[in-house]
Amino acid sequence: MKEITSSQNPLVKNILKLQEKSRERNKKSLFIIEGKREITIAIAAKYQFDSILFFEELISESEISAMFHENINLIKISKEVYQKVAYRNSTEGIIAIAKTKDFSLDNIVFKNDNPLILVAESVEKPGNIGAFLRTADAANVDAVLIANPKSDLYNPNIIRSSVGCIFTNQIAVGTSEEIVSFLIKNNINMYATTLQNSNAYFKENYRKPTAIVVGTEATGLTAIFRDKATQNINIPMQGKIDSMNVSVAAAIVLFEAKRQRLFT
Repeated sequence: MKEITSSQNPLVKNILKLQEKSRERNKKSLFIIEGKREITIAIAAKYQFDSILFFEELISESEISAMFHENINLIKISKEVYQKVAYRNSTEGIIAIAKTKDFSLDNIVFKNDNPLILVAESVEKPGNIGAFLRTADAANVDAVLIANPKSDLYNPNIIRSSVGCIFTNQIAVGTSEEIVSFLIKNNINMYATTLQNSNAYFKENYRKPTAIVVGTEATGLTAIFRDKATQNINIPMQGKIDSMNVSVAAAIVLFEAKRQRLFT
């Protein structure tokens, strides 16, 4: 088994680049996953792994072997190296170099003929994207579509804030035009959350194939979603502000759709 004891090792430097630079992740088609829970979820989602680094004072080789059903490239690392490459405080002694997946719309496969889809346009902050993916997982949606993403989805902050839900959701990325065309081609009704020409969200019927579309708090949705939507919808606000966090807005409408499908 290989062992790395120096933080100046070339692999350590490559890991830091993969953590910090989306260009490096895109070029090498690799990214970093930290923590047992996130790595276990990625394994279940059939992600492939390049290498597994571990600090044996926190996790044993036998524990790691029990997580995987195939031979993996295990690398033992020293405390110095672990402290250098661990992006967060609760990494549990294990860090994986994993292979990225293709987030193409062509790869989306619906398991039923009445899908419920969540669409986000131009969401920028990694924490918001992570929360958005957790919301999608909680509602067990059929797909998550990200239009005009402002952050690389394999950003460590997205993986951390999504609590591994980047691996539990079926995800695709595209331009707003590409996603609108995809939804129209698949006969999926679009409900765009916006104040313009909108009805209260609870007045609509989400029992047919449905995409709930949300935008940023600052700028909202672009015209293509507003104009092509089956219906624009709003969440009536009772306070002094006229917007809320994107993941909260998504959750409110999504669970109304789930309620209609399950209980009416």
